[in-house]
Amino acid sequence: MRIFSQVFRRTLLILGLGLVAISANASVDKPQNGVEFKVLARPQPVDSGKKIEVTEFFGYFCPHCNALEPLMEDWVKKQGDNIVFKRVHVNFHNLVTQQKLHLTLEAMGKVDEFQAKAFKAFHIDHNRLQSDGDVMEFVAKSGLDKQKFSEIYNSFTIQSKVNRAGQLQEAYQIDSVPTIAIDGRYITSPAQSVSTMGRVTEDMQNHAVLKVMDFLIAKIQKERNATAATPAAPVKKK
Repeated sequence: MRIFSQVFRRTLLILGLGLVAISANASVDKPQNGVEFKVLARPQPVDSGKKIEVTEFFGYFCPHCNALEPLMEDWVKKQGDNIVFKRVHVNFHNLVTQQKLHLTLEAMGKVDEFQAKAFKAFHIDHNRLQSDGDVMEFVAKSGLDKQKFSEIYNSFTIQSKVNRAGQLQEAYQIDSVPTIAIDGRYITSPAQSVSTMGRVTEDMQNHAVLKVMDFLIAKIQKERNATAATPAAPVKKK
């Protein structure tokens, strides 16, 4: 009897997990404004030309950003020339040093190579990157050119970009990370993408937000194609 009870409980657990997984997939098949994503009241200008701008607001301090990072990298690669991908490090907890680290890596063209390493420094190696000394310790251990990094890190250009990041954070109304902005109009996040579901794992959240992002990219492309196919109205002579 006890063995039957144990088997029964395991069967219920497996069925329950299966139903949660099915629910996660079904809920994001047709994302809704105000549910899995939202439309900004004030759309922000983008400079990506014919490509669609995708901006991830994140922080090295954020464990959820760390968990999303490898999936986001794969998603960006799959999008290819469809998008222009940008990252904005937010200024939560007054961690300007982390902002400056990211912006300096960006200026050196090293973000893709060192993004995962910066997350590892904080979450695995316990370097909190809270001071200039912490950042320079990371630089020394990672093999970056310390002198070149220091010159850029302490430059007026980087400080100006820190200020600009703050302006973007405010304009996009960012109050949590990771948050993804698409085409200057749409906002979504892992937590928002599963807002109608029950308890789900972080991995399920992260896969769900990628589906919402796929939906928004397709939506924007469809709108642009429809606009391009609409013939211009004839100009009437006065």
